[in-house]
Amino acid sequence: MSRIGKMPIEVGDKVKIDVATNNRVTVKGPKGELSVQVDPDIDVKFEDGQLVVMRPTDQKRHRAMHGLYRSLIDNAVTGVTEGYRRQLEVIGVGYRAEVNNGVLELALGYSHPIFFLPPEGIGISVVQERGRNTIITVEGTDKQLVGQVAAKIRGLRPPEPYKGKGVRYVDEYVRRKAGKTAAR
Repeated sequence: MSRIGKMPIEVGDKVKIDVATNNRVTVKGPKGELSVQVDPDIDVKFEDGQLVVMRPTDQKRHRAMHGLYRSLIDNAVTGVTEGYRRQLEVIGVGYRAEVNNGVLELALGYSHPIFFLPPEGIGISVVQERGRNTIITVEGTDKQLVGQVAAKIRGLRPPEPYKGKGVRYVDEYVRRKAGKTAAR
């Protein structure tokens, strides 16, 4: 039995779950609504305030989907109750970020500013911290979408290993390299 798949999903009082006949699980909560399309072979049952995901056989395909769909549904429940957040840090002289009318404007050392329009359901905020570093916060209910948007912003100017300039996650460690040494 899958260690992840066999665990029941605890559903709070604020969350409403609807399992349709075509195996579409819709989760509604205080922060919004998400839905997960579950494979027809996997059974999803909602009873006693818990959501249970079951598989029909021990085939490799069913075992793989068992844990996958349990995690996806659990992420949806967490997303509509608490939400997800990723924080990025902009480091570099002259590098800056600001939000104007819902559009993230970045100056990352290129000859032009970069304008990033976040997709629907994603909120972006910018905080100037300690005078030199800028923190970009990406928030939303969909875990996959929050991670994807944060990765796209980081990909605009990934941190370089010599001076460490660029956009990085707040908890990311950038391995630094030694620069050139003077000739004797």
